[in-house]
Amino acid sequence: MDPKESMILLVHAIVIYFVCFAVMGASMATLDESTALVVHAAAAPFVSATFSFIYYKKFNHTSPIVTALVIVATVILLDFFLTATIILQSYEMFYSPIGTWIPFALIFTAAFLVGYYLDRSQMAG
Repeated sequence: MDPKESMILLVHAIVIYFVCFAVMGASMATLDESTALVVHAAAAPFVSATFSFIYYKKFNHTSPIVTALVIVATVILLDFFLTATIILQSYEMFYSPIGTWIPFALIFTAAFLVGYYLDRSQMAG
């Protein structure tokens, strides 16, 4: 994968992070914390699936496993360095399975399954 192809995937991953960040921010502004965390966790796989679908349909430079790993690693790094370190100035969010680990798993799973399904459907037809 050349640098341009890498950047395309990275931009999709960053968009996933920022859309999830916006969902969390809007939820925290309008709902109680526990409900906001559930809304964020529920939205995360849909956001990941949507932007993964766009990536696979327009570019598809990487396998489903590589794509999912790059996306979730990017989201985790941005959560660690931007959200926790700079914005919250606390790493407490990483103690919350519903706040971090479940959304991370769902983001990875959604990105992988979309790619897997699209690869399989392209092979079949």
